Amino acid sequence: PRLLSQFFFADERVTRVVAEINGLDAELDPQQYLVLLNQLHLSQAHLLAVLERIMEECIPTQRHSRDYLVKFPEELMVDNLGNHMLFAAECLLAGTFLEMEESDGAQLRPQARNLLCSLELVRTVLREQSLSQPNSYPEPVRTVLIQFDRLFAEFELSYVSSLVAVKSPDEIYRQQEIIVLFCETVERALHLGYLTQEMIDGYEPLLMFTIPRLAIISGLLIYPEGPLSLERSPEEMSRVFSPFYNLLKKIRDLLRVLSAEELCLLERSLCTAE
Repeated sequence: PRLLSQFFFADERVTRVVAEINGLDAELDPQQYLVLLNQLHLSQAHLLAVLERIMEECIPTQRHSRDYLVKFPEELMVDNLGNHMLFAAECLLAGTFLEMEESDGAQLRPQARNLLCSLELVRTVLREQSLSQPNSYPEPVRTVLIQFDRLFAEFELSYVSSLVAVKSPDEIYRQQEIIVLFCETVERALHLGYLTQEMIDGYEPLLMFTIPRLAIISGLLIYPEGPLSLERSPEEMSRVFSPFYNLLKKIRDLLRVLSAEELCLLERSLCTAE
């Protein structure tokens, strides 16, 4: 159950797989080379997972901020992002610039080198600690973990920023506005009886259609100064809604001529129609 013991065996597996790869002629046995590469990927992912748990236990209040993750596109937020960063650093250090311009890769190489050197130091220190006192984290161990955590975060932000356009503060704020709109829409729908708490607690599939439909009406009529405000230009709106700017104007104009009873009937129908 001791994390340092788990780290020792995870580290041993990585070392063993690397030794097998180094002793294999990839041209003579490409099939076995691919098998070993997959084993290396899995063993490194396990090693990083154990290391993450160690940092949470050892330096929970000294972790480097990961607030920048909200800037990343949603499709990048996967469980193995950390392992992908490690692989990217290894490729950069070897002079292979995957998915990016050579000039960008050259600028990132010093960061990749520092990260990988820091990881090797962490592995050495934690191995020694696991063999001597596996129940404690003395100051030298904490120091190398803090440094590795910082270098990893800095490389992750720099690498992803060189590949994709990260969200600006304005885009993040617009996204938060939409979240607030949806929350207020749900609260209003519960109050008016359009939805029930049981539907929400039970993850009723129909809600995937109902809530966005009601949110459009709420955003155009109930909260007209929110993220669906048509007083803004399309460029100032969230990218979720800006392509439909003209259509939203037509919907708003139609909604404005409805009586309160007609609006209620429309909203109720949107809660049941497919």
